Amino acid sequence: MLKIRTPMVATHRQLLPKSLHYAEVVAKVGSIQAAAKELSIAASAIDRQVLLLEAELGLPLFERFSGGMRLTAAGEVIVVLARRWRADINRMGIELKLLQGVDQGRLKLAAMDSHTNGLLPLFVARLAQQYPKIQLEIDIMSTDQAEAGLLSGELDIAVAFNLKAQRDLHVVWSTGLPLGCIAAPGHPLAAQARTSLKDVAGHPLAVQGRSLAIRRYLETSHAQLFSEGEPPLVTNSLQLVKKLVQSGSHVALTSELDAASEILAGTLCFIPIRDRDAKPQSVVVAISARRRLPRIARIAAELLASEIDDCLKQVRARAQAPG
Repeated sequence: MLKIRTPMVATHRQLLPKSLHYAEVVAKVGSIQAAAKELSIAASAIDRQVLLLEAELGLPLFERFSGGMRLTAAGEVIVVLARRWRADINRMGIELKLLQGVDQGRLKLAAMDSHTNGLLPLFVARLAQQYPKIQLEIDIMSTDQAEAGLLSGELDIAVAFNLKAQRDLHVVWSTGLPLGCIAAPGHPLAAQARTSLKDVAGHPLAVQGRSLAIRRYLETSHAQLFSEGEPPLVTNSLQLVKKLVQSGSHVALTSELDAASEILAGTLCFIPIRDRDAKPQSVVVAISARRRLPRIARIAAELLASEIDDCLKQVRARAQAPG
C-alpha cells in the first residue's frame, strides 16, 4: 500500500495509552523484538505493557510462536480500537487548531492507483500551496478498502470509482465517466470518433485484474468480453496496461480519467464506446457521515473534487479540439 506524507506537524499522540500503542505495533511487525526495533524501546518494556493489558482484559491478545506473534480475535478488536482512538486524537488536534484560527492538522485520504501519475500530484501541490500546515497521508486502495476505511473512521476522505451511496457515506461530489477504449495514436481504432465493444474485442486486449473497479464493472455489464475465457493479458497494474497500450501492442477499456495524463500528453487516444448498454462508471469524492469532520477535511474534499473536474474538462476539451 503506497503512502505519501507531507512534513509532520505536532499531534497529541501521547494521549493514546502505551499498552494500546505497543500492541498495535507488535501486531503490525509480528514480534516483540521487531516492535522494539521499530519503536527504539527495550523489548522487555513492550512485553510488560502487552502482558499487563492482557491481564487487565483477562484475554490473550496474541498467539505466540517461536517465529513471532499473531493476533487473536480479542487482539484484532483491540487493534481496531487503537486505530480509532488514534484517529480521534488526530481529529481532536485538528479541531483544537481550528479553534485557534489555524488551518493545520492531519488528513488521511484514500485514492485509486490511476490517480497517482496525474491527478494526485496536482491536488497535493494545490493543498500545500493553500494550506501549507496540513499533514496529508495518502493510501492507494481499492474501492472496497476505501469504503471500509471511511466506515471504520480510519479515513477522512476517499476518491473512488463506483462507490455506492449509502446512509453512512456523504458524497461531496460525483460525476459519470463514460466507458471508452484507449489506444496508441497510430492504432487503427484511434482514427475512429466512436467505436464498439465488438471492434475493440477484435484487437489484443489488456484487462485490469479483479481487484480493480473497472474489471468488476466490465464483468457485470459486459460479460461477453469474457465468454471465451481470460483476455490475452490481465494485470492489476493500470500503469502496465497503459504502457502496453502506448506501445501499440494492446488496447484497453477504461475511463478518460484513468488515462488523463497520457491523453493530455498526446501519447494515448480515448475513443468512446457507442454501444447502448455501455453505461458510465462514476468517480466519487466521499467522507464519512458517521462523524463530524473538521472544516479543513471538507475544504480538502471540495478542493479534490475541483481538481478532478478541472482535469476532466481539460481532457474533454482536447478531444473536441480540431486535428
